[in-house]
Amino acid sequence: MCNHQKSNYTRRDFLTKTSLGLGALTLGSMMHPFSLNAGIPESGGILGQPHFTPKVKRVIYLFQSGAPSQLDLFDYKPLLNKLNGQELPESVRQGQRLTGMSAGQTSFPLAGSLFNFKQHGQSGAWVSELMPHTAKITDELCFIKSMYTEVINHDPAVTFIQTGSQFPGRPSIGSWVSYGLGSDNSNLPGFVVLVTKDKFGQPLYSRLWGNGFLPSEHQGVQFRAGKNPVLFLSNPPGVSEKNRRTQLDHLNTLQEIQFDRVGDPEIRARMSQYEMAFRMQTSVPEIMDTTGEPDYIYEMYGEDSKIPGTYAANCLLARRLIEKDVKFVQLYHQGWDQHGNLPNAIKKQCKETDQPSAALIMDLKQRGLLEDTLVIWGGEFGRTNYSQGTLSTTNYGRDHHPKCFTLFMAGAGVKAGTVYGSTDDFGYNIISDGVHVHDFQATLMHLLGVNHEKLTFKYQGRRFRLTDVHGRVVNEILS
Repeated sequence: MCNHQKSNYTRRDFLTKTSLGLGALTLGSMMHPFSLNAGIPESGGILGQPHFTPKVKRVIYLFQSGAPSQLDLFDYKPLLNKLNGQELPESVRQGQRLTGMSAGQTSFPLAGSLFNFKQHGQSGAWVSELMPHTAKITDELCFIKSMYTEVINHDPAVTFIQTGSQFPGRPSIGSWVSYGLGSDNSNLPGFVVLVTKDKFGQPLYSRLWGNGFLPSEHQGVQFRAGKNPVLFLSNPPGVSEKNRRTQLDHLNTLQEIQFDRVGDPEIRARMSQYEMAFRMQTSVPEIMDTTGEPDYIYEMYGEDSKIPGTYAANCLLARRLIEKDVKFVQLYHQGWDQHGNLPNAIKKQCKETDQPSAALIMDLKQRGLLEDTLVIWGGEFGRTNYSQGTLSTTNYGRDHHPKCFTLFMAGAGVKAGTVYGSTDDFGYNIISDGVHVHDFQATLMHLLGVNHEKLTFKYQGRRFRLTDVHGRVVNEILS
């Protein structure tokens, strides 16, 4: 009989007492190859597991940089057409701040939209003729027509909606998600960024998908069109995969020695990135090669989907990435900043984005992926109801307007076929159910199972979070 008070166990004792535990561990690893005995992913985030059961596993954020005109796309205001050319009443403007581009105007003529609107779907959502493909799927969408921000210029506004602060240096939404929840795929980054090629407009900076003060492995990784989708990923000429593996092993040994000396967590974060890059040498070319997609998929997304780096191709690539369990995919599409020549410029933007955006949502749905994937479409603020510059019967421009804009979502956790919030008849002020940028961010984190007030990072003596000291979950739009 074994004496279990002794400190020395025989091999037979060990196997007898631990067989059930080892069996459970083995079964767990077979069912979830990236999990440890506590059920926390090896590439898991700081939370270990969400605060509560998430409705969303993955996010695709289609960011329309430059601020699309809600008044020409989704927020139908027939009064503007009726009063076209008349002055914006001071009772409506109420002395609100203007940008430097129109502050010098002596006249603020109301500009109705040149485009026809119709109601669509059971929700009766108004959609412009510029977005015919989006119009067909309104019953899949949740429109928020009462978004607002306090930021009136592009760079701080984009920075604000992407990081929760107007000032550079804070972590992006995707980085917070990666930090909190980790990744579900050990061979691809948890946060991937796609930027439409050859587009111009307001500049985009890598800090918009940066990790800020979070560990560096949580920064977004930009995938590009072309021979080298990720910069500096390929081995130099003459360096084989075996050579690279040996180099990383030796480097890892040296870095561990350095970590033992100084204890800097960035050392291990850097090594984690090196190891990820090594694995990505195989996984990235595979995910970027869309030649195996059937013809009907290319037809669904549009002809541009065959051209790498276009918005349509990036939408298709976003679907492929979330199929591989990339947790956060961010698309950026420039060109929506239309201070003048808006009617012609917005037509081009909609032609590039309408069909692939709608196709992405329906493609996810037909694959059963929309059930746990959230798709977001929107910009950084709205546009004015008055014309910037000269107003004519065929042309006008619109300045920045932070007091109201439209954003839509589709997929997991949100009420499909919903229109939430409203603006006044002039499309200038919110009259019901305003949703601040921090509210939007809090709601997004909530859908991912994260309490936005509890996911924090201590930096320079203060605990920071995505929503700063603000934000409420907009429960009214949750399914």
